Amino acid sequence: MKKLFGIIGNPIKHSLSPVLHNYWFKKYNINADYSLIEATNEDLPEIIKRLKDGTYSGLNVTLPFKQKIINFIDKAVNDAELTGSVNTLLLDNKKTIVGENTDVFGLQAAYLKEIDNSPNKKVLIIGAGGVSPSVILSFQKSGIRSISITNRTKEKCIFLKKKFKFLNIISWESLELEINNFDIIINATSLGLKNGEDFNFNFENTKEAVIYIDTIYNPLETKTFKYLKEVGKKVFNGLDMFIYQGQKSFYLWNKINPEIDDGLVDLLNSKLK
Repeated sequence: MKKLFGIIGNPIKHSLSPVLHNYWFKKYNINADYSLIEATNEDLPEIIKRLKDGTYSGLNVTLPFKQKIINFIDKAVNDAELTGSVNTLLLDNKKTIVGENTDVFGLQAAYLKEIDNSPNKKVLIIGAGGVSPSVILSFQKSGIRSISITNRTKEKCIFLKKKFKFLNIISWESLELEINNFDIIINATSLGLKNGEDFNFNFENTKEAVIYIDTIYNPLETKTFKYLKEVGKKVFNGLDMFIYQGQKSFYLWNKINPEIDDGLVDLLNSKLK
């Protein structure tokens, strides 16, 4: 019988998760299919019910449900418990719906090994939404002590500070001026996402040696990414993080650690051109 997997989100059309997982299902001869599930808040109980009854064998969760989904599952574990953010759901052998977080691993595997994350580095996280707690925890685990956050809605920053007391909050209005104080800047908002809004200023006020990380992978190069790349800054897009978080989700569901081969990377890049 064919196993069914999917990703819950809204909007969701931009997601390449089906391309990623269906590639691996084919590679490892697993009789399964992975699809997009566009949902509303009202749909969540029914979707969870379908995971519980075995209709779905596993689910990913993306914006805007990474925190909301916790109200409908049996338990959050590991990084999901530490962040209050879930992106992977599975049913264990006791029929318990478990929420996991593979974003933290994705970020560490994709970028933190590539950059000098000495404790005295200063990090700015732009955005306080679904992926932000994972970004905070990744940097905290890497030993960086100075982590600041900014968001258009300040209340979301205050909410995160209750969980991560060491956070510094920067006002959104002063973002353009403040960016020159940071060694690493990470965009954890949807600003720059395909067919969406973007930042209303250029990041020309950054440090000479700044590292910019975009959690967005569609498009591969957002306006800010392109600008910083053109002026010679070190930039990373969200594709590697996306692949690595997917790799860990696949392992949690299938107990196979799938290979990230050239065929997969070429396929994903072709979908983003």
